[in-house]
Amino acid sequence: MFARKPTLKFIYFILTLFLVLSFNVDTEDSEGLEELLAVDEEVEKEPEGGSGVKSSEAEVLTKAQRIVHELNNDNTKRVIDGSEFVLVLGYAPWCPRSAELMPQFAEAATSLKELGSSLQMAKLDADRYPKSASLLGIKGFPTLLLFVNGTSQGYTGGFTAADIVIWARKKTGTPVLRVSSVTEAEEFLKKYQTFVVGLFSKSEGPDYEEFVNAAKSDNEIQFVEVNKAELAQVLFPDLRSTDRFLGIVKSEPERYTAYDGTFTADKILEFLDYNKFPLVTKLTEINSMRVYSSPVKLQVFVFADVDEIKNLLEPLQDVARAFKSKIMFIHVDINDENLAKPFLTLFGLEESKNTVVAAFDNGGSSKFLLESKPTRCNIEEFCNKLVHGSLSPYFKSQPIPDNTNATVHVVVGKTFDDAVLSSDKNVLLEVFTPWCITCEATSKQVEKLAKHYKGTTNLIFAKIDASANEHPKLQVDDYPTLLLYRKSDKTNPIKLSTKSGLKELAASINKQLKVKDQVVKDEL
Repeated sequence: MFARKPTLKFIYFILTLFLVLSFNVDTEDSEGLEELLAVDEEVEKEPEGGSGVKSSEAEVLTKAQRIVHELNNDNTKRVIDGSEFVLVLGYAPWCPRSAELMPQFAEAATSLKELGSSLQMAKLDADRYPKSASLLGIKGFPTLLLFVNGTSQGYTGGFTAADIVIWARKKTGTPVLRVSSVTEAEEFLKKYQTFVVGLFSKSEGPDYEEFVNAAKSDNEIQFVEVNKAELAQVLFPDLRSTDRFLGIVKSEPERYTAYDGTFTADKILEFLDYNKFPLVTKLTEINSMRVYSSPVKLQVFVFADVDEIKNLLEPLQDVARAFKSKIMFIHVDINDENLAKPFLTLFGLEESKNTVVAAFDNGGSSKFLLESKPTRCNIEEFCNKLVHGSLSPYFKSQPIPDNTNATVHVVVGKTFDDAVLSSDKNVLLEVFTPWCITCEATSKQVEKLAKHYKGTTNLIFAKIDASANEHPKLQVDDYPTLLLYRKSDKTNPIKLSTKSGLKELAASINKQLKVKDQVVKDEL
């Protein structure tokens, strides 16, 4: 069986798949959830004067115990069929991810109850009740499903309590909140840091309907409407219109962004896609899928530790502001192996502890590396070339080797042109990777062939480690691969079978190169 080289798109797919699975399916033992579920019992035993934070968390969970339905094999169908809206959390007591989500789910349940939502909240120990889990379609832990009149739909929101509340209200009939007074506007600001505000003199008409449709389609951001300019100004101080208006508010230096497009749901959603992220987004497991799916195809990643990013953040924000909507800027903690290492491996920098600035063109599957110091001036120049398409793609390469007296020459990314494509000799190139289990046998065959043809002056044997070296004209997916580059046609290498024996390979070489009267030193 042949090994395949991971492409840039494949790396993105694997990263996304890994993060999805790490949230939905988890098999490590944990007692965290059981402790959370029993915390209401613990709080009763806790003496006065205990930790205020612990008491507050316990109070939320205790309330949730009375609000959230505990499903089992006897009541699952009755609860689902008996309510118009039911949000179900499928969990397993041993799953750490379930333990992380449980308090958020509990807090969301309490908030929705206080808001007067008709949504029923329920949880199911899917490990204990597999029959009910199968009935509901729960296959991993944790899983959130919304049932509308008995029909399920997958959860597509965020995983904080606020995210769950926003998503649940949007899907159950409250896509837009209405603020009618200054006091209500001030209270709204205390609860929401990111939101979309719309100013309409009347809650009707084509523009308003498109605003509501956009609110229904969006899964992440709270929409709010006002009918007076003075109310809109409380929420959006940079207001420049006293008539119809729409804008997004975020908790960062670039806090207010007004919308100046046509009022259609698609255009409004497009505006949000390009403006909902901060100027510099910190990549986390929770937001990673949103980042990877951003419509902004040019993305600049800054891999730096927490202390270094503090120094870089302000100049990065200045640069990001200049390329807003053209480039997405992302910070990744270089010490977070799960998030940083897969990307750094693409550049051969997986062991780096110094700040790395790299870029990806997700539209063209190209990658780029800033090879000078990460100063504001250098980053800005790097981004300018990226936007204008004048930045040279980056290809990995090991250091240039010394091939003096080598039977099989070592080729690296930097020497591929000279050693293979521009060489005036025929070149038989072995493409291998260290992790390929069948490559070692092929390497031994190439060594023997090199000795066999040692007296031939127009044929060179070479090898390249594809895991550490790249070249735009070396596109190989299977390992090992044997490529014969004839000096008369270097653009169309001939692929030789790695399953062939030594004599068959020698016969193929002789046929392709018309080799005669070989000076043979070793018999095959």
